[in-house]
Amino acid sequence: MPEQEKPYRVYRGGRAKGRVPLQRHAPAKRQQEAGAAGSPERGPKERHWGRRITLALAALLLLAGVWLATSYLSFARGIRDANARVPRSVAAELSHRGGLLTATPATILVLGTDGGTQVGRAGANRSDSIMLIRTDPRTHRLAYLSIPRDLRVEIPGYGSAKINSAFQRGGPALTLRTVKALTGLEIDHVAFVDFDRFRELIDAVGGIDVNVSRPIRSNRFDCPYATSQRCASWQGWRFEKGRQHMSGQRALVYARIRENLLDRSETDFDRARRQQQVIQATADRVTSLGTAVKLPFVGGTIVKPLATDLSAGQVLQLGWAYFRADSAGALHCRLGGEPGTADGQSVIFGSEDNVATVAMFTGRSAPLAPPRGLPYAPGCVVGDRPL
Repeated sequence: MPEQEKPYRVYRGGRAKGRVPLQRHAPAKRQQEAGAAGSPERGPKERHWGRRITLALAALLLLAGVWLATSYLSFARGIRDANARVPRSVAAELSHRGGLLTATPATILVLGTDGGTQVGRAGANRSDSIMLIRTDPRTHRLAYLSIPRDLRVEIPGYGSAKINSAFQRGGPALTLRTVKALTGLEIDHVAFVDFDRFRELIDAVGGIDVNVSRPIRSNRFDCPYATSQRCASWQGWRFEKGRQHMSGQRALVYARIRENLLDRSETDFDRARRQQQVIQATADRVTSLGTAVKLPFVGGTIVKPLATDLSAGQVLQLGWAYFRADSAGALHCRLGGEPGTADGQSVIFGSEDNVATVAMFTGRSAPLAPPRGLPYAPGCVVGDRPL
C-alpha cells in the first residue's frame, strides 16, 4: 500500500487505530443545547417583577386621571358660583365675539371693589381699582391698562364725574359702559374682585413674590394690632426695597397704599402700578405647577373672591395663554391727564394722549413711556420698569 494511503496517522508515541476523521461536526443536539445556554428562558421571579411594574404604571395613570377629574370638578364648581354672581345687565354689555382664548386676542375688565367688611370701612361699596387686561396669543404678550379712579369722564346718564363714582351710581354694569365709552374698546369678559376676600386667594396659593421698587412706609391704615393703644404708637406698614414674598394680608396692603411717607412725590398712579404687580404676581402663582398639584383642595377657594362670566374651560384657556406669554415683557400702561379741581373734588382731567395710549395697549402703535416731570401723564412701559 502506498505510504500516503495508510489508514492511520503516525505519532511519536505510535499510531492510533481506526479510520482517519476527515472533518469534525458538533452534534446537532449539542449545538441546540449550546444555543439555549446562550439565551436562558426568563424565570418565574423575573416574570413576577414585570407584572409588578406594569401594575404600578397602570395605578399611577389611574391616580393621575382621578386627580385631574377631581381638580376640574372642584374648580368648575367654584366657577359656576362665580358666574352666578355676575349681573345679567353686565353680560348684556359684553362683546360675545367668541373664539378660543388660546388663539384669539381678548380684552378683560378687572374691577376691584371694596366691600366694606373690614374695620373702618363699614358701608363702603366702591370701585377701588379699574384695569383692562389684554391677552394676545399671536404675539404671546400681556398688556395691562390702569384707569385712575379720579379720572373725570362722561358717565352715561349722569354727566361728568370721577370714573369710580360709576360703580356707586349704577354698579358694575354702569362702570362697564363707562369704560367702553372712554376707551372705545369692546370688552370680551369681566372679572370683579372683592378685595376683602382677595387675601384668601393669595394665601390659598401660598403667597406671592413682588419686586418692591423703592422703600415704603405707609400712612396708618388697617392696623394689624387688636388694641387702640398699640395702634396709636404704630408707625404704619413698611416694605423694604427688593423682591419680597408676601402673604395675602401684606399683598393687599401693598396694593392699597395711597401715601408713601418716604417718598412724597408718589401719586395714585404709583398705587395703580402696585395693583398691577399684585395681580400679575397672583396670576403667576395661580398658573404655577405647585398650585396645579393642590388644585383639588384649593380650586374652590381660588375663585371665591371673583365674579366672572368666564366658564371653567375659558379660564383654563386663559391660564394657558398666560402661561405661554412672556410675563417679563408684559406691557404696563396707564391713562392720565392734568390734576385739577371740579365740584369741590380733586380730579384728573383726561389728556388727549389717552387715545394714543389705548392704541399702544392694543398693539396698534409702539409703546412710549410717560414724559419725565409729568407725574400724571399717560403712557406705556415694557417689563418691570417704573411707570
